[in-house]
Amino acid sequence: MDFIAGEVLCFNKPLRWTSFDLVNKFRYKLSRKLKVKKIKVGHAGTLDPLATGVMIVCTGRATKRIDELQYQTKEYVATLKLGETTPSFDLEKEVDGVYPTEHITCKMVEDVLQSFVGTIQQIPPVFSACKIEGKRAYELARKGEKVELKAKTLVIDEMELLECNLPIVKIRVVCSKGTYIRALARDIGVALHSGAHLVALERTRIGDVTLDMCMSPEDIDDFLEKNVDIEIKENK
Repeated sequence: MDFIAGEVLCFNKPLRWTSFDLVNKFRYKLSRKLKVKKIKVGHAGTLDPLATGVMIVCTGRATKRIDELQYQTKEYVATLKLGETTPSFDLEKEVDGVYPTEHITCKMVEDVLQSFVGTIQQIPPVFSACKIEGKRAYELARKGEKVELKAKTLVIDEMELLECNLPIVKIRVVCSKGTYIRALARDIGVALHSGAHLVALERTRIGDVTLDMCMSPEDIDDFLEKNVDIEIKENK
């Protein structure tokens, strides 16, 4: 493999790692293996620290493909807890609101999910990487500053109820670039006349890349041992 000319690699991002953590770890190990000081490495689509799953990483000149890869359709499996909200819409922040759930049925959840399929408007979470006058929204939110974000137009291709053990539900979402599943959880809670937040999130697909095609960070050393050695031999 020619990592400087450019390769597109697939990783399964672990829980509590930032997207940068994964890129940084791979870049460090790759540069040491290639014996170069610098090499371009970037990712095509951020995952929150509390999310796991498919992350595409590009090296060398393949980093020019990042925009193209980011626009591919994504699939997620999300677990929501109904009846409670948090400021971050996930487990990063403590519960700040409790709402009734006695009126909610699994049939109602299914109907609400289908109401989101198609072109929708979504306001991103204030704890997000969206920029406001050059600053990340989450940086302002964590300082306690007021953050106002504009709604974005998105496309939800599919919504499926996988499990319904109220107040916990597990759903599958197929969506366009820029969709915040945390914000979708918030909106599902509102549509159910209650509240909701994410308790687990896994990205299961980007385009044609699925989880079973991805390596974990523990695989990096073996992967580089095999592929960098091949590259060196081919270049001799």
